[in-house]
Amino acid sequence: MTDPAKVRRHAERVRELVASVVRSQIKDPRLGMITITDARITADLRDATVFYTVLGDAAEQAGTAAALESAKGMLRSTVGKALGLRHSPTLTFVLDNVQDHVKHIDDLLAQARSADAEVQRIAARAEYAGEAQPYRLDEDEDDDTEADDESDDVASAAQERR
Repeated sequence: MTDPAKVRRHAERVRELVASVVRSQIKDPRLGMITITDARITADLRDATVFYTVLGDAAEQAGTAAALESAKGMLRSTVGKALGLRHSPTLTFVLDNVQDHVKHIDDLLAQARSADAEVQRIAARAEYAGEAQPYRLDEDEDDDTEADDESDDVASAAQERR
């Protein structure tokens, strides 16, 4: 069984190697503005998946995918020699849709901000349903005490009459 730390190290090394080879050695005109974002390798170190992003439209993404597929053999041999493994890992290139996720999250955040602004605007115009101060204050209690005193006086006067 392979150590997970070793697998992570090899995956990072695959990412670095593919990025440097794509940047310096592949001269294919179909290759667009590419960024190697991540690489993952299986525990048996035989299959590696390389994630990449391309700046541009769908045509540039398709051209870059074709360029990577045509350079796959050269990239695999370079990675195999650099890693020093018994078997060179097979490379699979996957277009990373992280930019789409970022755009989606930005749209969701913009919706949340506009909803918050709407709530604040409504709250600024809000009025109390009843009185502004629904609770009794100490002054009100003094008035109630005076009323209680008056009722006590009336009750005691009624008892005296009997």
